[in-house]
Amino acid sequence: MTYKEKFIKFMSDSGVLTFGDFTLKSGRKAPYFINTGNYKTGAHLAQLGEFYADCIREHNLQPDILFGPAYKGIPLSVSAAIALHNKYNSNAGYCFDRKEAKDHGEGGMFVGQQPKAGDSLVIIEDVMTSGKALKEVLPKLQTVEGVKIEAMIITVDRMEKALDSQYSAVQQAYTDYGIKVYSIVTIKDIIKAIEDGIIQGAEHLEAMKRYLAQYGAQ
Repeated sequence: MTYKEKFIKFMSDSGVLTFGDFTLKSGRKAPYFINTGNYKTGAHLAQLGEFYADCIREHNLQPDILFGPAYKGIPLSVSAAIALHNKYNSNAGYCFDRKEAKDHGEGGMFVGQQPKAGDSLVIIEDVMTSGKALKEVLPKLQTVEGVKIEAMIITVDRMEKALDSQYSAVQQAYTDYGIKVYSIVTIKDIIKAIEDGIIQGAEHLEAMKRYLAQYGAQ
């Protein structure tokens, strides 16, 4: 299996990817749901980090720092940094932001390797629905002159348009900020994995295809 197929099976086995009838925050009714809150154990995080590392390597990214937006991005950036070192002998730093700057102790807005001019950052997130996390963290990163945001990595690209746009949050991130967002897999990869028998869910295929046809981004 490819690393993408292994990741889809991992999501299914972990209870992160489920099928049925779900009402999303957007109000849309979807035939599948991705609940990243079901990554709960050390084993889950170790494997997840490896998939992030595989995606980083696939796209030939060379980050100095993996940045995890608080709070969900914190364990993700740490696990990805460990996996990059263990699997690819690449010793990137990790960093995350505080919700509010600390004015005592070591102080500052960031924890971990402090970004500096000339550093290349890759942002590590779980999913991207509206792009809110990116909007919140960019002003903080932009306080460090000369830092380059090389890319953002997410687990799944749902490939669906935002409520007020014909474009997806992934597409909008590039349009608005010039940041390329790479996903470990897309919803089309998941559909193909079901068709190929990598995971179960054949009875939901038609509903998934209809949903993508109705809400898919341009």
